[in-house]
Amino acid sequence: MSQTPQTPTPPTKFGRLSKTIAFWLMVILVPVFIIQYAGGSKDGASEVKYTEYGLQLQADNIQQVTVIGGKVIQGTFKSPVMINSRSVHKFSVKLPVSNSDKELDRLNEKGVIVDAQDPSPSIGALLVNLLPWIVIFGFWIFFLRQMQGGGNKAFSFGKSKAKLLTGDTPKVPFADVAGCDEAKEELQEIIEFLKDPQKFTKLGGRLPKGALLVGPPGTGKTLMARAVAGEAGRPFFSMSGSDFVEMFVGVGASRVRDLFEQGKASAPCIIFIDEIDAVGRHRGAGIGGGHDEREQTLNQLLVEMDGFESNEGVILVAATNRPDVLDPALLRPGRFDRQIVVDAPDLRGREGILRVHMRNKPMADDVDITSLARSTPGMAGADLANLVNEGALLAARRNHDKVYMVDLEEAKDRVQLGAERKSLVMKDEERRLTAYHEAGHAVCAIKVKGCDPLHKVTIVPRGRTLGVAYTLPEDDRVSITREQLEARLVMAYGGRVAEEMVFGRSRVTTGAASDIQMATGIARRYVSQWGLSDKIGPILVGDNEQELFLGAQLMSRREVSERTAQIVDEEVSRVINESYQKAKVVLTEHRDLLDVVALALLDRETLNRDDIKLLVEGGELPPRLPPEPSSPLLVPASAPAAAKAAPALLGGPEVAPA
Repeated sequence: MSQTPQTPTPPTKFGRLSKTIAFWLMVILVPVFIIQYAGGSKDGASEVKYTEYGLQLQADNIQQVTVIGGKVIQGTFKSPVMINSRSVHKFSVKLPVSNSDKELDRLNEKGVIVDAQDPSPSIGALLVNLLPWIVIFGFWIFFLRQMQGGGNKAFSFGKSKAKLLTGDTPKVPFADVAGCDEAKEELQEIIEFLKDPQKFTKLGGRLPKGALLVGPPGTGKTLMARAVAGEAGRPFFSMSGSDFVEMFVGVGASRVRDLFEQGKASAPCIIFIDEIDAVGRHRGAGIGGGHDEREQTLNQLLVEMDGFESNEGVILVAATNRPDVLDPALLRPGRFDRQIVVDAPDLRGREGILRVHMRNKPMADDVDITSLARSTPGMAGADLANLVNEGALLAARRNHDKVYMVDLEEAKDRVQLGAERKSLVMKDEERRLTAYHEAGHAVCAIKVKGCDPLHKVTIVPRGRTLGVAYTLPEDDRVSITREQLEARLVMAYGGRVAEEMVFGRSRVTTGAASDIQMATGIARRYVSQWGLSDKIGPILVGDNEQELFLGAQLMSRREVSERTAQIVDEEVSRVINESYQKAKVVLTEHRDLLDVVALALLDRETLNRDDIKLLVEGGELPPRLPPEPSSPLLVPASAPAAAKAAPALLGGPEVAPA
């Protein structure tokens, strides 16, 4: 049975401090001892006793001496003397009495050559004299070590901050990436190219230089890059686009050069740059011109990707959710050979993503993954992961041993609409107004042709709304018809019309602000972008979605005349008024159904699809069961895939600002 290798324990703060102290002690003491012993060397002189020295002086066997500090005599014998079975020519002796005049007289009588010198300095005195030099030397050692460090060290601004994924880094296999099969296939081909390049080069193919992952936020672009790192088995350098640019001039370009130098040294390898739009924006955009630090960084990146010098074996993978702002030179073949779209998952993809995130969680038998996937169109991978996580947290809060479907449904409402505001106390009149507002949306959704099936109506306050009514498409949708758009406009004004019909014009509230905002946006695009107005025709009037920072609108001429702009405004007003009047007609014809749905909302607070169907058929709702304290009544809820242009959920009256 194999054992899992243990991760080495990082050194403690005390351990690092002790190593630092030991280093500096060595730096200071080693030179001191070297100087001390070098300066105080006795040139091989042997220490003898004073008695032996006196005998040799009496025998006239001393040639010359040197008196050191009046305490020590060093000298040489005329003839070597055997001391401790060893022949001694040079000697050293300590005087019993310092500065003895009688000792000098004895030496002079024997004709010995006498010299004198000061004693060598002690260690303490030497330290005092050398302390300034030691400090200077230590400072330079510290400075050089900082210069040689990486990342945030001094004089290393130009070093790349790329992280190299090693064998100890947790791997993400492709099996954990669901919902984007086409993108996986393209990236798997790159991985196969790295593992077996001859399979492709024998037919004349070349290694792709780059792949750009494009898609909305949360669709799994970074996750796919991590999966590539886990599957490739080659060095993988990861870096963010914001890590290139600093406040110092030339740092970004230097880091790009250093990054590709590391890549070339480890080729074949993969370099991943997340959020490349931070450095890859269109050059010359805005007011600042084209000579800023960011553009220098981009120029260096363009050269490294496809310049005179070859970077064979280095594949650049980048991710962005703003491909519209990238420089065209960055997107051409030879730099980014492939643009891989990672879009929001379809029904099958959402089901696969939910299964991946539910894999390690105890799920109850009543959890229907297919139904949950159908009720979450438009949700990205990150949204689904958050939904499953919120469901698990909610189940734990309710002391459940497993995650039940009721927990996931509640989590879905929480993710889409916000937490339930149980502390909000509404007056009876406000609850009645909210009920009729949502009932107006519901009746229009039921009776207007082109609306998606009504999925849920509730007057339970969530987020900034007091209630919500929304529809759910039966299938994933990639486009919207003219009939569906007009039906959504009618449904949007159903709440406002119901307030006016029941409570009178003077009692109409500001609660329809979000409905009006959504409807106005749809109507303007209906006329100016989608070409659905018979009076304007299939013409694009203006480009309101263009970003001002790109500089395209700063000095450009006006493309829409005053007359055309006036016609557009008139057409937008006409479309909105027609939708408002149609909503009034529908609610007038089905006033009885409006009252029935409103009273049911006041009684139940939440109506699901089956409840609404029963009310439309003229039936009565079954007796309401007492709700559990920790498990409120829950029904499926979602927003459709085409909600980007016109969301299929309509909020009730918003909370008025204080």
